[in-house]
Amino acid sequence: MTLRDLLDKNSLFSLFHSLLVIILSAPLTLVATHNLMQIFTAAVPPYRCRSNHTQDQAHLPADPCIHYLTPLSNRTEPCREGDWEYDTSVYIATIVSEWDLVCDWESLKELAQSIYMMGVLVGAMVYGALADRFGRRLVLLCCLLQIAVMGTGTALSPSFTLYCIFRFLTGMGMSGLVINDLGLTMEWIPMRYRSAVTMLQGYCLTLGQIILTGIAYAITDWRWLQMALSLPFFIFFLLTCWVPESSRWLALTQHSHQALINLHRVARINGEKEGSSITMEMLRLEDQKETASVTSRPTPFNLFRTPAMCKVTVCLSLVWFSSSFCYFALAMDVERFGLSVYLVQVIFAGSELPLRVLGTVFATYIGRRYTVSFFLILAGLIILGSLAVPADLGILQISLTVLAKGCLGSTIVCSYLYTAELFPTVLRQTGLGFTNMMMRLGAVISPLVMMTRAQMPYLPQVIFGVVPIIFGLPVLWLPETVNCPLLDTVEEVEARARKVKPQNNTLGRDVVYRTKL
Repeated sequence: MTLRDLLDKNSLFSLFHSLLVIILSAPLTLVATHNLMQIFTAAVPPYRCRSNHTQDQAHLPADPCIHYLTPLSNRTEPCREGDWEYDTSVYIATIVSEWDLVCDWESLKELAQSIYMMGVLVGAMVYGALADRFGRRLVLLCCLLQIAVMGTGTALSPSFTLYCIFRFLTGMGMSGLVINDLGLTMEWIPMRYRSAVTMLQGYCLTLGQIILTGIAYAITDWRWLQMALSLPFFIFFLLTCWVPESSRWLALTQHSHQALINLHRVARINGEKEGSSITMEMLRLEDQKETASVTSRPTPFNLFRTPAMCKVTVCLSLVWFSSSFCYFALAMDVERFGLSVYLVQVIFAGSELPLRVLGTVFATYIGRRYTVSFFLILAGLIILGSLAVPADLGILQISLTVLAKGCLGSTIVCSYLYTAELFPTVLRQTGLGFTNMMMRLGAVISPLVMMTRAQMPYLPQVIFGVVPIIFGLPVLWLPETVNCPLLDTVEEVEARARKVKPQNNTLGRDVVYRTKL
């Protein structure tokens, strides 16, 4: 058992841990608001072409994209840019009414959301590797500031092109925020509390859907809505400045002095006047023994260079892809129920909370891999089962959809915990970034599958049901991590796969750590 493992084993949930969880969980409550914001900011209000000639309302063209050439003629022509009228009874302004994204330009609305998701995908790939190289805290602060600035820029965008650029950059920051926020929390929290804290942060992600619905109901102008959901990130940035860098990452990257300062600071916060009992000699000796195993410049290629790491990466990528692939298909396809968008969003968000509580219990007492596999396969079976439900049974249809989405939400939260525990410290953020990239890839491909509904109405549901069942099985071949300490090096991951003791035995096996950390 290493020094860091003893720190995990003998620590209690202290004042520092409580403050850490509160500060790092706060920005997560607004993640879903940006991911799903276009449900409201890109809503399409009723519209018609503003005719240049006075027409009897009963004789206006049925197609809102055309207008009559003269009052007495039946000849029509396409409506020109800037010549549409929009109903403002529900939405004062959306990007659709702002830039006339209707008729021939209707596809630009979907393009804007795809560009945002591409930003999320790129951010997962970039910020994960940067965090393993430059530190979790630094990258997290940069991401928070990026979201605040670019989100505000989105609200002030004078053109659709700039809107898409700002949304892309906001998506990048959002992805970096999630993986580094959860990763930094994981590396500070004692082992016995990891599952509960991760699930709590998962609840914060779900809470964002309810927050979005409430704020969007109160603010119906897309610019003010965008601004209201972006400005709080300036506050989150200032609060996160208080959070110290991960002592695990500092110890493994030969920053022993700063690691010792952070550990002493945490001990003082917890009321220990003498500070931590860890000495510089302990950390320096550990640096010397770990240096040979640490990758100096982590890249996604390091995730595939050894058999055990490759197995972990591939199996987790399948889980992340399939869960996101189905989750966003159900989350964005709310119009088919014929109910208010606000009502459906509240129902969806409310349904996830009890299932995530159940997921917390399963992950804690049954195991991470069984929980992930069970909820993923169950979601697939529910989606396939909904094919047998007649279309006129709307309540049953939405109930099954709500249950499947809740199962997928529980899978995603459990996957964050399981992924952070399986990857070693030297590649943890790189691994989280790569698997999140696969998650966003699933979200990008999902709308393309939905397009096949026009030719084969049942094909999307069949695909969304079969994929999670097939991809939920390989995770059962991964090791269980319940009550296991976090591993720090690739060698330890390979040793775990071979079930042998790693050769570079590190300091800390005979050390007893007696502080309140």
